[in-house]
Amino acid sequence: MADKQDKEEAKRQREEEKRQKSIDSELKKSKSVSNDGTKSHGEILKQQITEGLETYDKKASSLLLSSLTAGLEIGFSYLLICTVYAYFSKSLSEDISYKLTALVYPVGFIMVILGQSILFTEQTSLLTLPVLNKKRSVGSLLKIWGLVISGNLIGGFLIAMLLLWIGPRLGIFDMQIVGKVALHAVDFPSLVIFTSAVLAGWLMGLLSWLLSSSRDTLSKIVIIFIITSMMAFTGLHHSIVGNVEVFAGLIGSPEITFERYLNFQVFALLGNAVGGAVFVALLKYRAFVYNIDVK
Repeated sequence: MADKQDKEEAKRQREEEKRQKSIDSELKKSKSVSNDGTKSHGEILKQQITEGLETYDKKASSLLLSSLTAGLEIGFSYLLICTVYAYFSKSLSEDISYKLTALVYPVGFIMVILGQSILFTEQTSLLTLPVLNKKRSVGSLLKIWGLVISGNLIGGFLIAMLLLWIGPRLGIFDMQIVGKVALHAVDFPSLVIFTSAVLAGWLMGLLSWLLSSSRDTLSKIVIIFIITSMMAFTGLHHSIVGNVEVFAGLIGSPEITFERYLNFQVFALLGNAVGGAVFVALLKYRAFVYNIDVK
């Protein structure tokens, strides 16, 4: 009985190896499909896997520093959100004023992504693809996610404290605005935050995919603006920008408790991870794989 099971397992492994070779072969052959340089599904997937592997090969110190930088840079979106909200709420309703922040929300993302810093939500699907392609393990994925999230959060803590000090002194926003911005993120049930974060993670994964299909900087800026402003206008939860918003509220507003901050952060991170890994990486990868015949 044991011998039969061993033989079946060995057969299954051979078939899996054969299938993986077919997938790698198809990815290697993937090329642009038109004269205007439009990239095929396979070419984008190959590029995403290659970029993901390059990130895996970086030293832990480099990953941590790059992700910390991203956490700092994304704070410029928060600075503009508070500034625009404070300015327009003097003459417009608070709801309209907050919607207008969608116009400046993309600035931090443009800085981070074009500056090649490592942002968790933009890298989620990118880092999952090498695991799906069996080039890296789930353990290595969780380890690198941990490093990137830690760097992003620490950077967010630092920039939040700096902006809380400088904002009121420049007269561009006060602690009341800080509290209201934070409440816009946390004032929902946990399930709503999680589901909203799944949609945001899905959009960020698509953002990474679309950036791989574009060739010039202007196109990339337009794509980043469209995706991230959509997230802001609809109020979808982004764990890294939200970290700055809610942590600032934790420091500057009595309405934000540590429990509310932790609840937001946990469910936003989980949702963003699921959105990017499942709805982009897994679906895009499987759509390519299911079209391949094992040779």
